[in-house]
Amino acid sequence: MAERLLLLTGHLARPRLQKILEGLGSPGFSWRILDIGVKVAALMTETIILHRLPRPVEADRIILPGRCRADLERLSAELGVAVERGPDELADLAAYLGHGGRGPDLSHHDIRIFSEITEAPLLSIEAIVARAEAMRRAGAEVIDIGCLPDTPFPHLEEAVKAVKAAGLRVSVDSASPDELRRGAAAGTDFLLSLTERTLQIAKDFPVTPILIPEPHGDLGSLQRCAAAAGEAGLEFIIDPILDPIHFGFAASIGRYIEARRLMPEAEMMMGTGNLTELTEADSSGVTALLLGLCSELSIRNVLVVQVSPHTRRTLAEHDAARRLMFAARADQALPKNYGSGLSQVHDLAPLLATPAEIAEHAASVRDANFRIETSEDGIHIYNRDMHRVALSAMDLFPHLDGACDGAHAFYLATELAKAEIAWALGKRYIQDEPLDFGCASEHGEEDLTRLRAAGHTLRARKAED
Repeated sequence: MAERLLLLTGHLARPRLQKILEGLGSPGFSWRILDIGVKVAALMTETIILHRLPRPVEADRIILPGRCRADLERLSAELGVAVERGPDELADLAAYLGHGGRGPDLSHHDIRIFSEITEAPLLSIEAIVARAEAMRRAGAEVIDIGCLPDTPFPHLEEAVKAVKAAGLRVSVDSASPDELRRGAAAGTDFLLSLTERTLQIAKDFPVTPILIPEPHGDLGSLQRCAAAAGEAGLEFIIDPILDPIHFGFAASIGRYIEARRLMPEAEMMMGTGNLTELTEADSSGVTALLLGLCSELSIRNVLVVQVSPHTRRTLAEHDAARRLMFAARADQALPKNYGSGLSQVHDLAPLLATPAEIAEHAASVRDANFRIETSEDGIHIYNRDMHRVALSAMDLFPHLDGACDGAHAFYLATELAKAEIAWALGKRYIQDEPLDFGCASEHGEEDLTRLRAAGHTLRARKAED
């Protein structure tokens, strides 16, 4: 027997929802729509649903609008039917139903992030700990305390102990054997950049060494160092060293591939900063490519640097990329359609409606509130009295003069500017919602069990209902 779906909606969304479901053809399930009796679907509440939904519920699954804020477990228990939250946008409903109503699981990864505080000797202990805490929030598991050449670091030991006291694991990276030994004696968990010449330090302390070739690029020396570490009973990580573009990048990729062939079971690290920091390109795409390589070669440690202004969100990007690659590899799939965290500038499906669909909706509007949408032909603004399309917000200005008071004019200006940016970049525009730049911007946690505060337009529409 085919699964029975019940989709709850409001007055405005019902026609479009009906059209989408009818367009599915034979989807393998039966469906029914219930207008719960509110104008805007996002404003339905648990109380409204429980009060207005007829019993018994003749469905196997109830799907709420994505922006409906309700306690799904409580509703499921009260109604005796599984209740879930669908996508925010109706345009995504067909794909949502095609995936059985479940989004990709991005809760797992197998790559550990080391995040380097590059100028640690120049910072106070308080500043080092604060930086470490921020790095942890962005996804780092190990804080790398970087030493600087010819720069005294008298508080190295104190820094190691303070970061560990904050509950974080610590690594120390230095070209100075003395600083490496001091870091190890202070209780660091990892020592970076050890070679055949300095491996003895790791034998003297309970630390995990990260081994590099010496001279640079010499895999033979890296093999010998790894063999010596293994004979000493040490756990170790090898790092063939990733070089910048035009300074050995292609050859360094080859070293990682060859190192994996020569040492198939060795734990490996890749320092991604030589690409993200030293390439004038959005770091999200660079990160995705490098973490894809890590996924293929089972490189389970990355050293991340977040210094240049254009890499201000690189830690969060690495966190998103490691989850994306893990999920895609587990599914034996391409790393596509697993979330938009790394699609910061362009969206895969930026336009939510065709010009004809917007025109149809505009013709049904019976109030003076302005609706704004984007489509392939530009930015649409409409209410019961007008419907205009333009490629820029300024082109719409002559049609809005005198249409509203100062406060409303300010609101329309901000929304139209957002719409213009979204249309120009190929991003989704949703009225009253911030543009989604993925990992490039902060996203606060939202309580999905509580009704979201209505935006300016929703407040105006609610006042009319």
